[in-house]
Amino acid sequence: MEVELILTVFVKCRGSVSVSGHTKDIVMIPFTGTAEGPFFSGNIIGTGTDTQEITKDGRCRLSARYMIEGHDCAGKPCRLFIENENRDDGRLRPRIVTDSEALAEWETSLLCAEIEPDGDNVTIKIYKEKSARC
Repeated sequence: MEVELILTVFVKCRGSVSVSGHTKDIVMIPFTGTAEGPFFSGNIIGTGTDTQEITKDGRCRLSARYMIEGHDCAGKPCRLFIENENRDDGRLRPRIVTDSEALAEWETSLLCAEIEPDGDNVTIKIYKEKSARC
């Protein structure tokens, strides 16, 4: 399957809080940031949160949720809600909900993502199946 980069999110982490439980450890990392791409650009609204569950045998489940406000490729103001989760196959699978007509297909598209560490921050690149541009 041919994919295209639709969005790059530049995440600025703001420390972390954690608890070590009896069956797993939980780490929560609040973050802010910006997003850029050929179809959308904007800023994370408030603070997003990356929650990591790490079992005592070392398995890690990741779930990050955040909302971005900006403009779509048609120049209209809009918002994106993004949830990134890692799956059993080891891939990061984002889910997007948006009020943009131009980006509505993202809600039903198969998406995948890559995380690139950058010191204390990370860059998230979100891809989807090849599509026509606006």
